[in-house]
This record gives sequence, structure tokens and C-alpha cells, in this order.
Amino acid sequence: MIRLNEIRLPLEAAKEDILKEAARLLNINKSDILSLSVYKKSLDSRKKHDIHFVYSVDIETQLDEKSVISSFPENKASVVEKYSYTLPEMRRNSIFRPVVVGFGPAGMFSALLLAEAGLNPLILERGDDVDTRIKKVRNFWENKILDENCNVQFGEGGAGTFSDGKLTTGIKNPLCREVLLRLYKYGAPEEILWNKSAHIGTDGLRDVVKAIRNRIIEQGGEVKFGCRMTDIIKANGWVHGVSYIDKNGSKTDFETDTIVLAIGHSARDTYMYLHSANIELERKAFSVGLRIEHPQEYINKCQYSKEYKNPLLPPADYKLSNHSLHGRGAYTFCMCPGGTVVNASSEKECVTVNGMSEFARNAENANSAILVGLLPEFFPSEHALSGMHLQREIEKKAFTVSGGYLPVSQLLKDFLNDAPSKKAGAVTPSCPTGVSFGNIRSVLPKWACDTISAAIYSFDRKLNGFNFSDAVLTSPETRSSSPVRIKRDEFMNSVRLFGLYPCGEGAGYAGGIVSAAVDGMKAAEKIISGEYPY
Repeated sequence: MIRLNEIRLPLEAAKEDILKEAARLLNINKSDILSLSVYKKSLDSRKKHDIHFVYSVDIETQLDEKSVISSFPENKASVVEKYSYTLPEMRRNSIFRPVVVGFGPAGMFSALLLAEAGLNPLILERGDDVDTRIKKVRNFWENKILDENCNVQFGEGGAGTFSDGKLTTGIKNPLCREVLLRLYKYGAPEEILWNKSAHIGTDGLRDVVKAIRNRIIEQGGEVKFGCRMTDIIKANGWVHGVSYIDKNGSKTDFETDTIVLAIGHSARDTYMYLHSANIELERKAFSVGLRIEHPQEYINKCQYSKEYKNPLLPPADYKLSNHSLHGRGAYTFCMCPGGTVVNASSEKECVTVNGMSEFARNAENANSAILVGLLPEFFPSEHALSGMHLQREIEKKAFTVSGGYLPVSQLLKDFLNDAPSKKAGAVTPSCPTGVSFGNIRSVLPKWACDTISAAIYSFDRKLNGFNFSDAVLTSPETRSSSPVRIKRDEFMNSVRLFGLYPCGEGAGYAGGIVSAAVDGMKAAEKIISGEYPY
């Protein structure tokens, strides 16, 4: 099979046009192409007078494939094999069921493979099933009643359930393809298989995670919601079991020799337990910042110019960064076209925000995080949980400044001038809890605010109009990644406890739905294949 890259075509191009152009580029007859499928499709809007789509396609032909592409550089055309995935050979030698702690992407995909291998995993999720979870999150947004075990961070599907559902990733692992194929199999739209900016949307994710849960149960897995791990039973450096409590406060000890620890990046009480239990943790770089909101139509105009109303174009997004020569850099993260800013708190008297979009991305505003990275050497102390404590300190300050569970907001022009805002201007904040207008500099550290201020001007040079005076900033965003890494070896075992497999975002080894799912699958593969460090 030939993979042909960089086919550039007008926005209105149909599949027949792709076929004709592929034949022309390969210098073969159209009839020589037995089949053609789109592998990737992306939008190139760098030249406003020439906005077009760029395709990578997979072509089957009876011609000699290597001869056909002999004159092409490898990045333009290559011969590839059809993708397929097979579970590792079962070599696990244990009478005990593995336990998966956490039912976000890492835990979910790990449990899926373990169940399909016939290992009947037990899954413990501190939050509720997705339907109950939606009700509790809405109750928090509307009535400020926070359930610390079931919220935007915790519950079926993990933090990604209340997000844009982005499926982009920087990792190159072949398992990324398997994650997309399985998401499609369980209800995600087909376009996630080829759209370079693939996303499911918070509405689509809710159905997908339920379908995956049902598949796990059909294959012999067991999912327990409202069950929080409280202790790992261990002896002589080995896992011997796990203790958990349910929502009624009843404690259960479950015997096992294998725990997949997929706790998510916000399980602070679990981090504290692991530290006290002498599980080796280390500080990890993370970022803090805020969300910025512009009208979506305004961003469309900035990106598409005169084409901004073209129905063939998706809601416009952006990805910007600024790296100063001798200072900290800032970057946009998790940009949500046609989305909302949401209150993502998971601890009492703490406030943090995130962005969320439905699949249609048809809300009035566009929003994105603007984040500033913080390396461990700049943490307040050398304690393994120092970054976590800094996150919490910022979130508590936001709660104090706003007088409750209201994120602190400010107009961009006021932020740049260090002046408090009193009300919204041309942009209405989308956060469903409402916001408290004031001065974000009273919430975020000075180094973060100064870096973001400098970055705004740089972003405006790259995306003319970004520095829109009435754009709304909402803070703080502190949960883009884990500030802690749970150290593990080449077999994905905790370095101090055999049988404990830390994985996903909470373990500090992933950053998004796809990479977390891949990490969970890798842990499951190690367990299934019986790979041990001796």
C-alpha cells in the first residue's frame, strides 16, 4: 500500500478530485488505483488568499509500489503495511484478578485489554457513572455544591469527559492508531480516523465511555463506581492487595498481586498516601495560567479573512507560543473553538478552570488556556509534592479573592494595565458558575502574569487581532498536567513496589486522551505478557 502525502486541493474538492490528483502525482492511470482512502486531512490557512485542505492518502494498486514511488522523497510517498493489532500472547501466571484504579482514558483502555485477554479486571473509580456525574457537575455549576469524589476531574471517563475531547498527540507510538480505531468502534465519528485536528467533543465522549464500559463488563470485567482506593496492601516489596471504601463508607480488602494505578492528575489525596507509603515520587514540570475568550466569529475572521463565513471551513482555532531569550515562555493550550470555560474544581474552597466544547463547536466564544511552564528547580521546595502544594495555594487564593466558587475574570486591556475589571465588555464570559470580575494578578504569581503579559503582544503579531481589548481572561488554570511523577522502571512497575503499574496523566507519563490511553494499554500489555524485572 502506498501512502502519498501533501496532496493540496481546494476546499470544495470531492473524493474524485483526490483520486485524480493522486494519479497525476504518481504518474499512473486513475484505473491503476484499486482503492483510495484518506489517512489524514488538515487545513492550511497560512495564506489567507489560498486556504486549502492537505491530504495524506493510502492507495492500493497492482503496480509495483516501489517502482511507482521511486522518484519521491520518503516524506512525500512511502510503502506501508495495513495496520492491525493483536493482543500479546497470554503468559501471565497468576490466580489473582488485576485491579485498575481509575476509569479515565488510561484506566479504561488498560481495563479493556485486560478484559479482552480474559483476566476479569476489577475497576475502582472514585467518581460515579457518566450520567450521574453529569447531574452532579451541573449541580455544582448551578448551586455551588461540590462533590469532592465526583466532579469535572473525577468520574467515568476522567477529566477528558468534560473537555473538547481532543485526540491529537505528539507521541508516535503505533498504538495511537489502535486508540482511534477503538474509539470509532465504540461510537466516535469516523472523521477522528483522518482529521488531523480530531476531537469527539464532551457530548460524544459520554456515549463512547459508556460503550467501552459495557464492552469491559461483557468480557468479564467489573466496574465499581463510588469506590476510592485507600491503601495498597504490600509485603516484601510486592503488592498483595488493595483496600477501598465505597460511597457508604464501607471498607473492603481485595486480594491481588497487580494494580494498574491510573488515578488522573488531580488525585491529590492519593499522591499524599503514596508519598506516606514510601512509593517513590518526584517533582515534575507543570504549567499555570488562565483562559482567554474571544468571540468565535472574531477568531474566524482573524484566521480566514474574507473566507470566514465559508461553510466548508471548520470553526477556526490557533496554537501560539512565545519563548523569550532569557525568561520564561508562554503558550496556548487546549484551544476550544465554539466552547465554554468551565469551573473544574475538585477540592473544597479551591477554584480552577478548564475549557470544554461539544462536537459541533457551535457556542458563541472561542477559548484557550494561556500557560506558563514551571520547572521543578523553581518549585517552592524539593519536596516531591511541592508542585501540588503550589497548585492548591493558587486555587485557594482564587476562592478567597472571589469569595466562593467563582473564577476570577478580567478584561484583557485591564490585565495588561494592572487595573481591576468591574464588568464584561463586548465578550460575555461563558463559565456556567458565573465569574467574579477583579484583578487576576491577585490570584496568579507575578512571574506567571508578567510572562503572559509579554506573550500577549507576541501572540498578536502572529495572529493579528489576538490582543482584543474586551477579550475575557478567566483564572486560574492549574490542572493542565500532573506536578508529580510516580517513578517506574522499564517494565512499567513502580521502582519500589512490584505489581504496581503507574500509568497515564496521573503518573506523569501522558498528556491527553490518546497518550494516556496508549500508556494504559502498554501497562496492560506488560501484565498480559508476564514481563517481569527478573
